[in-house]
Amino acid sequence: MADPTGFLDHERVEQPKRPRDERARDWREVYADLDPEERNRQVRVQATRCMDCGIPFCHSGGAGCPLGNLIPEWNDLVRRGEWEQASERLHATNNFPEFTGKLCPAPCESACVLAISPASGGAVAIKRVEETIASQAWESGYARPERAAAATGKKVAVVGSGPAGLAAAQQLTRAGHEVTVFERDDRLGGLLRYGIPEFKMEKKVLDRRLAQLREEGTTFVTGCEVGVDLTVEELRERYDAVVLAVGALRGRDDTATPGRELAGVHLAMDYLVPANRFCEGDGPAEIDAAGRHVVIIGGGDTGADCYGTATRQGALSVTQLDQYPQPPSTRDDDRSPWPTWPYLLRTYPVHEERGERLFAVAVKRFLGDEEGRVRGIELQKVRVEKDPGTGRRQVVPTSEEVEEVPADLVLLAIGFEGVEHMRLLDDLGLKLTGRGTLSCGTDWQTDAPGVFVCGDAHRGASLIVWAIAEGRSAAHAVDSCLTGSSDLPAPVHPTALPLAAV
Repeated sequence: MADPTGFLDHERVEQPKRPRDERARDWREVYADLDPEERNRQVRVQATRCMDCGIPFCHSGGAGCPLGNLIPEWNDLVRRGEWEQASERLHATNNFPEFTGKLCPAPCESACVLAISPASGGAVAIKRVEETIASQAWESGYARPERAAAATGKKVAVVGSGPAGLAAAQQLTRAGHEVTVFERDDRLGGLLRYGIPEFKMEKKVLDRRLAQLREEGTTFVTGCEVGVDLTVEELRERYDAVVLAVGALRGRDDTATPGRELAGVHLAMDYLVPANRFCEGDGPAEIDAAGRHVVIIGGGDTGADCYGTATRQGALSVTQLDQYPQPPSTRDDDRSPWPTWPYLLRTYPVHEERGERLFAVAVKRFLGDEEGRVRGIELQKVRVEKDPGTGRRQVVPTSEEVEEVPADLVLLAIGFEGVEHMRLLDDLGLKLTGRGTLSCGTDWQTDAPGVFVCGDAHRGASLIVWAIAEGRSAAHAVDSCLTGSSDLPAPVHPTALPLAAV
């Protein structure tokens, strides 16, 4: 059983970071590279805080982890130093724990019973334990390729190599199907490769897992846009089933604000992708923050990624804008009661490095110079409210006062509108929903027979754990369709929603 006084005997301790001045000058991960023995010692202490609750909300798909990670089990195995068994329990529900351990915002920790009251010392450091189990698994050789016992003779095409597509591909390959993953970019990984900055996850972590998938038998084709380079007719002829994991990469724009057309105003992904390509060795980025005053519009994860990237490129200043008021530093039980995802001020490591964040503000207009390039913004205090008639969100000025802020580079990180328009969908006869996503039945199958969907393409831009969970569930559906039954797990239903969204 768990240590009944572990959470009383030990405080929560966060993973140590490298010094701010040091990490802001390079692209390496922000966290300190501890000696494995010391790292494991620290994490065993953190795992000891887990109470093995009677009802472990941490691995509930509604409030906690949609993958159904067996968190109390592998916490206790880590506490006892049983690292290989912990790795087995972790990989039983999660194909890529090293990705989620670095990139997931950890709804499991928000749903931890120890998160109910600050007096308990805070949630168990689940994410830190998870990442350490994965690291130890690779270092000790526990993360071995799992080859199928027998081939089914069925062929499956997976379109997209982000976390959803990779999870579906690995599950289907392990079930004995012949799987080919098509990626239109020159390298594999989707947003893991070109959306996530190197300082959040070094790409050697991704490449290591891709090598495992190849050893298991998954085939990868890069630089191929399905629907153009490979027609739908050819796709249908060669494969028994198709999984669409094409993401939701259509960025939301701000065409209503005067001056949007000025040079130097860009969508966030148009900035992040070349920055990541630079880290891959492809040469200087087309959009560079060096020597510029950078303004980032949008207070979420993508905005924080832009923030840290601009800092490392040598921006003169970095300012991140959010239309909403500054959230509280502790959970508001009336607004977001436990175990739902709390409404909190989330400070990322990049925010500790330099720059500033401004809340309850919006851009009135972008200001340009004589050459048609942005030189600044007019900033105004605002509040966000709902239109009583339509229920739509409105941004209302709370003051006529306008502040001019210098801006040589403006990045729009205000979310995504859904799946990009592509010939593949047209030729399959698939229409996007009002949310810009692809719908499916209870078997994850779209209106096109034999064509399945998962990840952001199905649910809209979401968390990496939801992408992996949907990829695993879609793999179960494909396997069942092709063979009549499946032993693959299906952690989530196509209609599943996080508890916080209900």
